[in-house]
Amino acid sequence: MKVLIVKTSSMGDVIHTFPALEDASLNRPDVIFDWCVEEAFAGIVALHPAIGTIHTVAIRRWRKTLFDTNTWREAAALRRALRACRYDLIIDAQGLLKSALVARQARAPIAGFNRSSAREPSATLFYDITHAVPRDLHAIERTRRLFGLALGYQPDLSTLDSGIVPPSGSLAGIDGKTAFLLHGTSREDKKWPVEDWIGTASLLVERGMTPVTTWSNEREKTVAEAIAKAVPSTVVVPKSPLADIAAILGRSTLVIGADTGLTHLASAFGLPTVAVFLATEPGLTGPRGPYASTLLAPAGRGVTPTEVVAEAEKLLALKLQAPA
Repeated sequence: MKVLIVKTSSMGDVIHTFPALEDASLNRPDVIFDWCVEEAFAGIVALHPAIGTIHTVAIRRWRKTLFDTNTWREAAALRRALRACRYDLIIDAQGLLKSALVARQARAPIAGFNRSSAREPSATLFYDITHAVPRDLHAIERTRRLFGLALGYQPDLSTLDSGIVPPSGSLAGIDGKTAFLLHGTSREDKKWPVEDWIGTASLLVERGMTPVTTWSNEREKTVAEAIAKAVPSTVVVPKSPLADIAAILGRSTLVIGADTGLTHLASAFGLPTVAVFLATEPGLTGPRGPYASTLLAPAGRGVTPTEVVAEAEKLLALKLQAPA
């Protein structure tokens, strides 16, 4: 049986789908899984060993060049590739109109959330099979339940395993314990002040850890350089391919991050991960993992470096106590 997963974006949403794929791989070893995802996240999808073919879409880019010949040529090539695979089932794990339209291109039965469960009810007009999954559950559990209903098994929700391991690679010249600081995020109101990142880096150095950070645009570069200037032992990784950053991230001792995709990746790797949420509610979409913790800013004040490092120390101690 050949099944196509459609979950195009964002990075966090893609990572939240891995536990469902891991469930399905264990419960349905007879199934071959492929995935359709935004081109920027193809390397993330490739981290799971159960995925065969990865089809890429470029909806974010295509929207900017809607009337360009190359856009329509790329879309047509995707449609041909999807249909050539002759899928037995498509699972639209996103529940959006854009994902449903992508799924429709493959000309195979589509399973997805029902009208009361989907994020955009209009998406269900394109589905052949729909399933009811409560909307007040975390995104990871919602997707695990959807896959179980679509493929005929009951997921064991008492366990959580993403099934992924970091790609090969490391940070040259750095020995000892490292703490990756993920300050970059898409929205300004999600960003922790640079002074707090500097304070956190200083506290980590006092505890014998080497802070590591990186950047993906000029604004983030300014923050990374400010941290390194204030705390000289900080290592700044230049803008790099996502797979390279994932390799360094996956070999970190500790990760402290804003509400961003790489923070979700760290928790999926099973790393001690402290997520700092300032403007979003982590209950339904926050990082989940055996050593993941989220600090939500109370009304009227922020989250302090002291609180973050104290939480990190708890997670590190918890991991040390875990069976080998």
